[in-house]
Amino acid sequence: MPNETIKKVQDYKDSLVKKAEQLIFQGFPEKIVELNEMLATDMFCERNFNEVHQDLNIPVPEPIAVNHVDDAVADDPPSAKRPRNDFCVPGTKVMALPTGTVPCNAPLCEMIKIVKPIIRKLVEDSNLLKMWISFLIPKIEDGNNFGVSIQEDTLAEIQAVESEAAAFFDQISRYFLSRAKVVSKVAKYPHIEDYRRAVVELDEKEYLSLWLVVCEVRNRYSSLHDIVIKNLEKLKKPRSSNAESLY
Repeated sequence: MPNETIKKVQDYKDSLVKKAEQLIFQGFPEKIVELNEMLATDMFCERNFNEVHQDLNIPVPEPIAVNHVDDAVADDPPSAKRPRNDFCVPGTKVMALPTGTVPCNAPLCEMIKIVKPIIRKLVEDSNLLKMWISFLIPKIEDGNNFGVSIQEDTLAEIQAVESEAAAFFDQISRYFLSRAKVVSKVAKYPHIEDYRRAVVELDEKEYLSLWLVVCEVRNRYSSLHDIVIKNLEKLKKPRSSNAESLY
Protein backbone atom coordinates (compact mmCIF):
# COMPACT_ATOMS: atom_id res chain seq x y z
CA MET A 1 0.00 0.00 0.00
CA PRO A 2 2.77 2.59 0.81
CA ASN A 3 4.54 1.78 -2.49
CA GLU A 4 1.31 2.33 -4.40
CA THR A 5 0.77 5.67 -2.66
CA ILE A 6 4.32 6.79 -3.46
CA LYS A 7 3.80 5.81 -7.08
CA LYS A 8 0.61 7.90 -7.26
CA VAL A 9 2.44 10.90 -5.83
CA GLN A 10 5.25 10.49 -8.35
CA ASP A 11 2.72 10.16 -11.18
CA TYR A 12 1.11 13.41 -10.00
CA LYS A 13 4.49 15.19 -10.03
CA ASP A 14 5.34 13.85 -13.50
CA SER A 15 1.97 14.94 -14.91
CA LEU A 16 2.35 18.36 -13.32
CA VAL A 17 5.79 18.84 -14.86
CA LYS A 18 4.43 17.81 -18.25
CA LYS A 19 1.50 20.25 -17.97
CA ALA A 20 3.77 23.07 -16.85
CA GLU A 21 6.20 22.63 -19.73
CA GLN A 22 3.31 22.49 -22.20
CA LEU A 23 1.92 25.66 -20.62
CA ILE A 24 5.25 27.47 -20.98
CA PHE A 25 5.95 26.56 -24.61
CA GLN A 26 2.40 26.52 -25.96
CA GLY A 27 -0.18 27.83 -23.46
CA PHE A 28 1.44 31.16 -22.61
CA PRO A 29 2.08 32.29 -26.22
CA GLU A 30 -1.46 31.33 -27.24
CA LYS A 31 -2.92 33.21 -24.26
CA ILE A 32 -0.90 36.33 -25.03
CA VAL A 33 -2.13 36.36 -28.64
CA GLU A 34 -5.71 35.70 -27.50
CA LEU A 35 -5.67 38.62 -25.03
CA ASN A 36 -4.12 40.93 -27.61
CA GLU A 37 -6.93 40.10 -30.01
CA MET A 38 -9.53 40.60 -27.28
CA LEU A 39 -8.17 44.06 -26.44
CA ALA A 40 -8.56 44.98 -30.10
CA THR A 41 -12.30 44.12 -30.16
CA ASP A 42 -15.04 46.73 -29.98
CA MET A 43 -15.94 45.81 -26.41
CA PHE A 44 -12.52 46.85 -25.08
CA CYS A 45 -11.20 49.16 -27.78
CA GLU A 46 -14.03 51.13 -29.41
CA ARG A 47 -16.51 51.40 -26.53
CA ASN A 48 -16.66 54.88 -25.01
CA PHE A 49 -17.87 55.93 -21.59
CA ASN A 50 -21.34 56.86 -22.82
CA GLU A 51 -22.02 53.25 -23.79
CA VAL A 52 -21.57 52.00 -20.22
CA HIS A 53 -24.10 54.37 -18.69
CA GLN A 54 -27.19 52.69 -17.19
CA ASP A 55 -30.57 54.18 -16.30
CA LEU A 56 -31.17 53.78 -12.56
CA ASN A 57 -34.95 53.50 -12.89
CA ILE A 58 -35.39 55.74 -9.84
CA PRO A 59 -37.78 58.63 -10.60
CA VAL A 60 -37.71 61.97 -8.85
CA PRO A 61 -40.90 62.18 -6.73
CA GLU A 62 -43.18 65.17 -6.65
CA PRO A 63 -42.18 67.79 -4.08
CA ILE A 64 -44.11 67.81 -0.79
CA ALA A 65 -45.18 71.04 0.85
CA VAL A 66 -43.21 71.83 3.98
CA ASN A 67 -46.26 72.66 6.09
CA HIS A 68 -48.12 69.50 5.03
CA VAL A 69 -48.92 67.17 7.95
CA ASP A 70 -50.36 63.73 7.43
CA ASP A 71 -53.58 63.16 9.33
CA ALA A 72 -52.42 59.78 10.53
CA VAL A 73 -49.24 61.31 11.92
CA ALA A 74 -51.19 64.15 13.56
CA ASP A 75 -53.38 61.69 15.43
CA ASP A 76 -50.42 59.80 16.83
CA PRO A 77 -49.43 60.58 20.43
CA PRO A 78 -46.15 62.39 21.06
CA SER A 79 -43.08 60.22 20.86
CA ALA A 80 -42.43 60.56 24.60
CA LYS A 81 -45.88 59.12 25.43
CA ARG A 82 -45.65 56.15 23.08
CA PRO A 83 -45.24 52.75 24.74
CA ARG A 84 -41.64 51.63 24.87
CA ASN A 85 -40.65 48.17 23.77
CA ASP A 86 -37.17 47.23 24.95
CA PHE A 87 -37.17 44.08 22.81
CA CYS A 88 -37.68 45.96 19.53
CA VAL A 89 -34.51 46.62 17.52
CA PRO A 90 -34.56 50.10 15.99
CA GLY A 91 -34.22 50.32 12.22
CA THR A 92 -35.63 51.80 9.04
CA LYS A 93 -38.56 50.55 7.03
CA VAL A 94 -37.91 48.89 3.68
CA MET A 95 -39.71 50.84 0.98
CA ALA A 96 -40.37 49.50 -2.52
CA LEU A 97 -39.66 51.72 -5.51
CA PRO A 98 -42.74 52.48 -7.63
CA THR A 99 -40.89 51.53 -10.83
CA GLY A 100 -39.53 48.21 -9.56
CA THR A 101 -35.94 47.14 -8.97
CA VAL A 102 -32.79 49.07 -9.84
CA PRO A 103 -30.92 47.06 -12.53
CA CYS A 104 -27.22 46.33 -12.59
CA ASN A 105 -25.12 47.93 -15.28
CA ALA A 106 -25.72 45.55 -18.21
CA PRO A 107 -22.68 46.49 -20.37
CA LEU A 108 -20.32 46.15 -17.41
CA CYS A 109 -21.88 42.85 -16.32
CA GLU A 110 -21.29 41.59 -19.86
CA MET A 111 -17.63 42.57 -19.63
CA ILE A 112 -17.24 41.08 -16.15
CA LYS A 113 -18.66 37.78 -17.41
CA ILE A 114 -15.80 37.69 -19.94
CA VAL A 115 -13.03 39.00 -17.69
CA LYS A 116 -13.58 36.75 -14.66
CA PRO A 117 -12.66 33.46 -16.43
CA ILE A 118 -9.49 35.17 -17.70
CA ILE A 119 -8.50 36.13 -14.15
CA ARG A 120 -9.29 32.65 -12.86
CA LYS A 121 -7.13 31.08 -15.60
CA LEU A 122 -4.18 33.28 -14.62
CA VAL A 123 -4.54 32.17 -11.00
CA GLU A 124 -4.63 28.50 -12.06
CA ASP A 125 -1.67 28.86 -14.43
CA SER A 126 0.39 30.72 -11.82
CA ASN A 127 -0.33 28.03 -9.27
CA LEU A 128 0.73 25.30 -11.72
CA LEU A 129 3.94 27.13 -12.57
CA LYS A 130 4.66 27.72 -8.89
CA MET A 131 4.38 24.03 -8.07
CA TRP A 132 6.53 23.10 -11.09
CA ILE A 133 9.42 25.28 -9.90
CA SER A 134 8.97 24.04 -6.32
CA PHE A 135 9.49 20.47 -7.51
CA LEU A 136 12.62 21.51 -9.44
CA ILE A 137 14.36 23.05 -6.42
CA PRO A 138 17.10 20.61 -5.30
CA LYS A 139 17.95 19.64 -1.75
CA ILE A 140 19.77 22.17 0.41
CA GLU A 141 23.56 21.98 0.06
CA ASP A 142 26.58 24.21 0.65
CA GLY A 143 27.82 26.10 -2.39
CA ASN A 144 26.82 26.14 -6.06
CA ASN A 145 23.48 27.75 -5.22
CA PHE A 146 23.38 30.42 -7.92
CA GLY A 147 20.87 28.44 -9.95
CA VAL A 148 18.78 27.85 -6.83
CA SER A 149 18.64 31.61 -6.22
CA ILE A 150 17.30 32.04 -9.77
CA GLN A 151 14.62 29.47 -9.00
CA GLU A 152 13.66 31.28 -5.79
CA ASP A 153 13.51 34.69 -7.50
CA THR A 154 11.33 33.28 -10.28
CA LEU A 155 9.11 31.57 -7.71
CA ALA A 156 8.66 34.86 -5.84
CA GLU A 157 7.67 36.60 -9.08
CA ILE A 158 5.09 33.90 -9.84
CA GLN A 159 3.65 34.13 -6.32
CA ALA A 160 3.30 37.90 -6.71
CA VAL A 161 1.41 37.41 -9.98
CA GLU A 162 -0.88 34.86 -8.33
CA SER A 163 -1.68 37.23 -5.46
CA GLU A 164 -2.29 40.13 -7.81
CA ALA A 165 -4.65 38.05 -9.96
CA ALA A 166 -6.60 36.97 -6.88
CA ALA A 167 -6.93 40.65 -5.90
CA PHE A 168 -8.67 41.36 -9.22
CA PHE A 169 -11.62 39.27 -8.02
CA ASP A 170 -11.89 41.38 -4.88
CA GLN A 171 -11.86 44.51 -7.03
CA ILE A 172 -14.93 43.32 -8.95
CA SER A 173 -16.80 42.45 -5.74
CA ARG A 174 -16.03 45.85 -4.24
CA TYR A 175 -17.43 47.55 -7.33
CA PHE A 176 -20.86 45.98 -6.88
CA LEU A 177 -20.85 46.76 -3.17
CA SER A 178 -19.84 50.40 -3.74
CA ARG A 179 -22.42 50.85 -6.48
CA ALA A 180 -25.17 49.38 -4.29
CA LYS A 181 -24.34 51.87 -1.53
CA VAL A 182 -24.47 54.85 -3.88
CA VAL A 183 -27.68 53.61 -5.53
CA SER A 184 -29.27 53.31 -2.08
CA LYS A 185 -28.36 56.96 -1.52
CA VAL A 186 -30.08 57.84 -4.81
CA ALA A 187 -33.21 55.98 -3.67
CA LYS A 188 -33.14 57.77 -0.32
CA TYR A 189 -32.31 61.22 -1.71
CA PRO A 190 -33.64 61.17 -5.28
CA HIS A 191 -33.55 64.98 -5.61
CA ILE A 192 -29.77 65.17 -5.17
CA GLU A 193 -28.10 64.94 -8.57
CA ASP A 194 -24.62 64.39 -7.13
CA TYR A 195 -25.54 60.88 -6.03
CA ARG A 196 -26.78 60.05 -9.52
CA ARG A 197 -23.61 61.47 -10.99
CA ALA A 198 -21.56 59.38 -8.53
CA VAL A 199 -23.12 56.21 -9.97
CA VAL A 200 -22.15 57.29 -13.49
CA GLU A 201 -18.58 58.05 -12.40
CA LEU A 202 -18.34 54.70 -10.61
CA ASP A 203 -19.48 52.83 -13.74
CA GLU A 204 -16.96 54.67 -15.90
CA LYS A 205 -14.21 53.90 -13.42
CA GLU A 206 -15.09 50.20 -13.41
CA TYR A 207 -15.08 50.09 -17.21
CA LEU A 208 -11.58 51.54 -17.24
CA SER A 209 -10.54 49.11 -14.48
CA LEU A 210 -11.80 46.09 -16.44
CA TRP A 211 -9.86 47.19 -19.51
CA LEU A 212 -6.79 47.67 -17.32
CA VAL A 213 -7.25 44.22 -15.73
CA VAL A 214 -7.18 42.53 -19.15
CA CYS A 215 -4.06 44.51 -20.05
CA GLU A 216 -2.38 43.54 -16.78
CA VAL A 217 -3.26 39.87 -17.25
CA ARG A 218 -1.71 39.95 -20.71
CA ASN A 219 1.37 41.71 -19.34
CA ARG A 220 1.72 39.15 -16.55
CA TYR A 221 1.52 36.27 -19.01
CA SER A 222 4.18 37.99 -21.13
CA SER A 223 6.51 38.66 -18.19
CA LEU A 224 6.17 35.13 -16.80
CA HIS A 225 6.80 33.60 -20.21
CA ASP A 226 9.81 35.85 -20.73
CA ILE A 227 11.46 35.19 -17.36
CA VAL A 228 10.93 31.42 -17.57
CA ILE A 229 12.22 31.10 -21.15
CA LYS A 230 15.30 33.21 -20.41
CA ASN A 231 16.20 31.17 -17.33
CA LEU A 232 14.84 27.79 -18.41
CA GLU A 233 18.22 26.06 -18.30
CA LYS A 234 18.96 27.19 -14.75
CA LEU A 235 15.39 26.49 -13.64
CA LYS A 236 15.55 22.87 -14.79
CA LYS A 237 19.20 22.27 -13.79
CA PRO A 238 20.09 24.76 -11.06
CA ARG A 239 23.36 23.06 -10.11
CA SER A 240 26.15 22.48 -12.60
CA SER A 241 27.36 18.91 -13.02
CA ASN A 242 30.95 20.20 -13.40
CA ALA A 243 31.15 21.47 -9.83
CA GLU A 244 32.89 18.34 -8.52
CA SER A 245 35.64 18.52 -11.17
CA LEU A 246 36.82 21.87 -9.80
CA TYR A 247 38.20 20.23 -6.64
